[in-house]
Amino acid sequence: MRVKVLGIQGNELRLAVDDDFNLDKVIRFSDGKQPSGELTIDDNRHISRDQQKKIFALIDDLCNYTGDEPKRWENEFKWRVQVTFGLDEFSLSNCSMTVGNYMILTILDFLFAENIPFRTKLWDSLPQDFPRQRLALKNRTCVICGRPHADLAHYKAVGMGRNRHKIDERKMYFMTLCREHHQEQHNIGIKEFMQKYHLKPLRLSDDDIIRFKILTKKRLEELKNA
Repeated sequence: MRVKVLGIQGNELRLAVDDDFNLDKVIRFSDGKQPSGELTIDDNRHISRDQQKKIFALIDDLCNYTGDEPKRWENEFKWRVQVTFGLDEFSLSNCSMTVGNYMILTILDFLFAENIPFRTKLWDSLPQDFPRQRLALKNRTCVICGRPHADLAHYKAVGMGRNRHKIDERKMYFMTLCREHHQEQHNIGIKEFMQKYHLKPLRLSDDDIIRFKILTKKRLEELKNA
């Protein structure tokens, strides 16, 4: 169970739990004795309980779809993270928060690529940071809700009195939005939209522009030689 520390007075803590708390049930499990437990504070250095829950929930969704054993995919994704990020072997019980994020993003990347469904709330709970933006762009999923087949959206609208064929995408900022969120962006205006969803679009390197299929190599060379 996840808790948040709301206040401290002397040696007493005031906590809020993330699920309904049934004190009578806890006392019953404690054989009528005063319930006790341990509190571990995430220090932003070691993997958090929240990250661990997301990792294993994603693996469970994958295994529910494939019928495989969770341990098989846990080891597979650990290996992928090691190879991709040049890491030594690690344990999900005590690795860093950074490695925990690598695991989450690696699993999500695979699920998107293989079109394997997972619980949308997991995508909703990821921070609106640089890795999530890149993941959405790479797989053309909505950066807000995770829906597939998203539109490629520009921070400055293309097509509003501008010639698409003369635009240099190397100077543009990008994000991916489903039709519903793309329409909302046009309805309320880009600045209000960005503030509402705490988004920051990405400016991509030449390699990423090709990798994410925004431009062809030929078109990129034309822009460079213009």
